[in-house]
Amino acid sequence: GPPTVSSNNGSSASSKRKKGEKNKKNNQRSIGELLVLPYLSKFPIPSDATASDPKILKDYFGFLMAYGGLQDVSKSGPSFLKEQKPAFTTTLVNTRVLPLYSLSFCPPYLVAAASWVLGELASCLPEEMSADIYSSLLKALAMPDKEDTSCYPVRVAAAGAIAGLLENEYLPPEWLPLLQVVISRIGNEDEENIILFQLLNSIVEAGNENTAIHIPHIISSLVDVISKSIHPRVEPWPHVVVRGFEALAVMAQSWENFMLEEVEQNDSSEKKASGQGAIARALSALLQQAWLTVPLEAEASPPASCIDHSSTLLRSIILSVTGSSVIVELKLSELLLVWADMISDWHAWEESEDMAVFDCIKEVVSLHSKYGLESFIVRQIPPAPAPPVPQRSIIEAISVFVSEAILQYPSATWRAFSCVHILLHVPKYSSETEGVRLSLAAVFCRAAFSHLKGVRSKPPSLWKPLLLAIASCYLCHPDTVEAILEKEGDGGFATWASAMAFACTHSSEVGLSAKSEIKLMVMTLLKMTERLLGVGNPSGGLLRDCFTSLIKTSIQLKELDEEMEEENDEESEDYDNDDEDEDDDEIEIDDEESESEHEETEEQFLERYAQAASALENGTVEEGDAEDQEVEIELGSLEEADEQKMVLSLIERYHHVLIKGQALSPELVSSFINAFPDSTSFFHQYM
Repeated sequence: GPPTVSSNNGSSASSKRKKGEKNKKNNQRSIGELLVLPYLSKFPIPSDATASDPKILKDYFGFLMAYGGLQDVSKSGPSFLKEQKPAFTTTLVNTRVLPLYSLSFCPPYLVAAASWVLGELASCLPEEMSADIYSSLLKALAMPDKEDTSCYPVRVAAAGAIAGLLENEYLPPEWLPLLQVVISRIGNEDEENIILFQLLNSIVEAGNENTAIHIPHIISSLVDVISKSIHPRVEPWPHVVVRGFEALAVMAQSWENFMLEEVEQNDSSEKKASGQGAIARALSALLQQAWLTVPLEAEASPPASCIDHSSTLLRSIILSVTGSSVIVELKLSELLLVWADMISDWHAWEESEDMAVFDCIKEVVSLHSKYGLESFIVRQIPPAPAPPVPQRSIIEAISVFVSEAILQYPSATWRAFSCVHILLHVPKYSSETEGVRLSLAAVFCRAAFSHLKGVRSKPPSLWKPLLLAIASCYLCHPDTVEAILEKEGDGGFATWASAMAFACTHSSEVGLSAKSEIKLMVMTLLKMTERLLGVGNPSGGLLRDCFTSLIKTSIQLKELDEEMEEENDEESEDYDNDDEDEDDDEIEIDDEESESEHEETEEQFLERYAQAASALENGTVEEGDAEDQEVEIELGSLEEADEQKMVLSLIERYHHVLIKGQALSPELVSSFINAFPDSTSFFHQYM
């Protein structure tokens, strides 16, 4: 059997092992200091006098590679150079690396190796050397080819080193020179452009507001370069175009963040407004070349490359619109028609790419609500000689994408539900265009109910976006939705109505918490109850469940309104406090939060994780984005509805049926009367 030893002996053995490992580590360090460094120091750095000696150059190349290798992290522990004192690295870089960049002639492979070493040392470079290091790397990045010798490896190594420095938050003292060198190099060769586009992404993301002010000029320059490589008939686009669109998308997002900060600080000057306009014109011109120059041949369509980045660029253009004339100038309606057709045929579902499409959809609907878009709801029949066949409008093409998204992964379902509601309730439909809304509601309802049937055995939290999507459709055209649900089978309308009632009575399980969600529930239950009353079966179980859920949800919404009012009052009081008091409050809150974090016992921790493991084993856990579940819905036309007044009106009209025909608990009635004192007379039999 295994040997048995006392705890003291075990502790002693462990101590000896640790001591041995420590001695071994010290011995390794001694070997590095006594053997490796002295050996490497034998190789002199090339000078102008020895630059023609091939042996010195080759030996020093090996020296640089060896030093770069010392920085690699091995399995045995941290890198050798990282354990040295800062003065060691400073001396190494100043005496053995940077002088190479000042030589009148230095072989490209040696400069490339030096740049690589600087990139490897990114995590241990002293701050005071930033100016010298970036100055040297910029020389390498801008190094032109020399006669028959290509300096491409030098520029690539410099780009990689700069990206490594930025990744390690080792920032340049000035951003403009770095941007100027990168932009000046873009446009020479596609292979090099790809690397420079990636470097530009790193610069913009690391620079934030330091680089954002230069974005309008940069985008205009990049559009000129990218447009030369776009071939509308080629599918997929060349890699350099894809990387170019990615860089433009990063800059467009950075500019948007920059503008939001400026608006918060009330610093939106005319210069920034003109910058936004310049960005929009450049991006519009690029998308027009990519999408609108396709020959008008049968079955011809632009390539569906870069849907995610293109959506980000299109959204940036939309955000710049200040009037109807700008929409015409930027040809937004034409671009949106093409974009909507492309996303309607989208099948490569990937969350990182789909998010940009969903964000763009919301901005498109908002733009139409403000200024009106041609061909948004109804598309005119094309003029001759084209065949007089009605084509899909922008919203109809978008609806195809959204209905498919409902059936995809959980995060897509959440975002799709939000789009379902704004597509049905934010635009203003006339009597002539109401048929379009009816067709959208039918498509969305079928997709949502189909998905709902598939997740009924899974956690109720997955039901919510599907229930609410059907609710949005039901509020538009209840007859159509009821007919579709009955035709779909599996309980049809009763299944959905029962699930709605369950969601209201088990709101914590379903995750019903946002005010807009609860209001949507109240409005839907209100319509369901009213329609069930019209059927003439006041004692039916479905009517009872719907009315009970309506009462509970109305109470929940009223309580939420009161809580929000109290929070607003508290916030206004907090603004009147001194900064010192605010700091004290924050400290107290942090202390309370830290205490609450430690309230969970070990047993509770183990139980919680056991439940999570069980759910994972049973396949009841699906990936989802919690942020999507907390986003408030844009209610659109329902925003102005006074749901409290409508609920009381319904009870007033039908209380002789609703109150007498349903068995309501005294506690529920009491809570409702407390929330709505005007309803007391309707519940006198419970008093």
